[in-house]
Amino acid sequence: MKNATLRMISRILVVSMMLLPLQTVQAGMIGTDQVISAASAQSDRTTVLNLLGRSDVASQLQSLGLDPQTARDRVAAMSDEEVRALAGKIDALPAGATITGWGWAAIVLIAVFIFYKWKY
Repeated sequence: MKNATLRMISRILVVSMMLLPLQTVQAGMIGTDQVISAASAQSDRTTVLNLLGRSDVASQLQSLGLDPQTARDRVAAMSDEEVRALAGKIDALPAGATITGWGWAAIVLIAVFIFYKWKY
């Protein structure tokens, strides 16, 4: 009884081993440029998603008729090159408003007005 059970298990194992496909595995080195580009792509994607997570940006998107979750889904569907270009544009934007010639003129006029009122 014991020998018959062992023979049946052995035959099942032999047949299953013959039916299973053989897979070959190949290992290779990962280049530094591949690792850096993957890390850079993830960093750029995080930059864009952080911008979309801000409350003022989310309210602006809603006022334009776009759900912020839909915008996040669209960013997730973008390729690494598209996200890199968008993150580059975000990084190039000035942090505050720039003052043009009319801005300086308005500041000077306000300063003169305050000085005039304070003096007299």
